[in-house]
Amino acid sequence: MLTLLLGATSGFAQSKKTDKYAAVELPHKVENLELVDLNGNATTLPMWGEKNLLIFYVDPDRHSQNNEFTVEMEEKHLAAGENIYGLGILNLRDTWLPNNIVGSIARKRTEKNGATIVADKGRFVSEKWGLGDCNNKFVLLLVSKDGELIFCRKGEFTEQDKKEFFEAIEPYR
Repeated sequence: MLTLLLGATSGFAQSKKTDKYAAVELPHKVENLELVDLNGNATTLPMWGEKNLLIFYVDPDRHSQNNEFTVEMEEKHLAAGENIYGLGILNLRDTWLPNNIVGSIARKRTEKNGATIVADKGRFVSEKWGLGDCNNKFVLLLVSKDGELIFCRKGEFTEQDKKEFFEAIEPYR
C-alpha cells in the first residue's frame, strides 16, 4: 500500500508563481512542524535545515495515485541526490481507514526498507503550509533547506507535471 511513500528520495523546484494545484504562491516560507512518529510519539521533520526535503504527503485512501511514476522514480533513483532527504507523511485526518491499521502497515513497510514515515493526525501540513484541500490526494512537496516550500503537486500527475518535476529537481540534488 505505502510502497511509494516508503522509499523514494529526491527533490524538485518551481519558479515563483501560483501553482495550479496549490492555493498558494510558491515559493514561500514554511516552518518545521510537530507531527507524530508511527508509534504515536511527538516528532518534527527530520533533516530540517540540513537537507532539501522531498515529502510525499499522502492520504492513505489514495496511496496508489501516481504509483507507476513513484515506483519508477524509486527503482531507478531518478530523483536521488546527496542534498535530498525523502520522507513520507501520512495524512491521517482525511482518511476513512482506521489510523491504527494504516500505522501498522506503515511500520511493517519501514522495517523492510528503512524509509522515514511520520503521521499528520490534524491536517497540520496542509493548513499551516497553505496547501489547500489535500483530501483524497497524493501530494508531492519540496521544502528547501532554507525552509521554503518550493514545489507542490496534488492529485493524479500529468505528463507535464512529471516533466516539470524532473526539470525542477536539479538545483536541489
